[in-house]
Amino acid sequence: MLPGAGADRGAADYALVGAPLDASTSFRPGARFGPRRVRQFGQQFDDFDHRTGQHFTDCSVYDHGDIGPTADVAEYLTFLQGTLSDFESEGAVPIVVGGEHTVSVAGVRAVEPDVFVCLDAHLDLRESYAGDEYSHATVTHHALSVADEAIVLGARTGSEAEWDRASEADVTVVPPEDVGDWTPGFEDERVYLSVDIDAADPGFAPGTGTPEPFGLEPREMHTVVRAVAPQAVGFDVVEVNDCDDGQAATLAAKLLRAFVFAHAARR
Repeated sequence: MLPGAGADRGAADYALVGAPLDASTSFRPGARFGPRRVRQFGQQFDDFDHRTGQHFTDCSVYDHGDIGPTADVAEYLTFLQGTLSDFESEGAVPIVVGGEHTVSVAGVRAVEPDVFVCLDAHLDLRESYAGDEYSHATVTHHALSVADEAIVLGARTGSEAEWDRASEADVTVVPPEDVGDWTPGFEDERVYLSVDIDAADPGFAPGTGTPEPFGLEPREMHTVVRAVAPQAVGFDVVEVNDCDDGQAATLAAKLLRAFVFAHAARR
C-alpha cells in the first residue's frame, strides 16, 4: 500500500491503481516493477505538506493495489479502463501508477478528458511501433482519439512523421527549455495529466526504459504537476523501472503526492 493511502474505497476522493504492464518496452524492460518501487520509495516522506497546509493521510487516498496484466494488451486496457471508470463514477479521481506508458490509454478512455497533458521526453504520436498498435510509443496518438487536444511538455525526440503530426493544430509541444515559462490556460476543460518519468533528464531519474538526455529538472516537473492538478480529472505516473537506486521512483512518488495535495487544496 502507498504510505498514507489508508482511506476506505467508499470514502475515497482519490483511487490509486498499480498497472504493472511491461509488454512493449523497446529498450530497457522493468516497468512492471514501477508500482512496487513507487510505493517503496514513497515511505520516506513527511505526511505534512507546508505549501497547502494538508496532511496526506487526510486526503482520502485509497490504494486498490495492482491490476496485473494479461497476455492480450487490448483486453487488459479494457479491464483497467472499467476499473478506473468505476472509481470515477464513485466520485474518486483515478490515479494510475505504471507500468509502461501504454496504461495511460486506459486512464484517458476512462475519464474522457478534453485535454491530454503529458510530461514526456517522446512525442508518442506513432500509430504503431514494431507492428504493435499499443506500443508505449503510441500513447499520445491514442489519447487524441478521445481528447480534443494534446500538450506534450518536455518532448525532445520523435520520428519525422511524429514531428509532422505534432505540427497540427490539436497538438502543442513545449520543448524542455520553455517548460519553466509554460502556464496552463484551461477554462472549464476536463484535463488528464500524465507523467512519463523519462521527461526528467536521466541524470535525475535514470530508472526508466528509454532515457533521453537534455531533459527537465524535477523542480520544473513539480511546478507543472501542481499547476495542472486543480483541473485534472485523472492522473498517472509511468515508466519507472528498477534500473537505478530509486531516483526515478522517489521522484514519481513525490510528484504523485504533489498532485494529490494540489488537487485536494481546491476542494
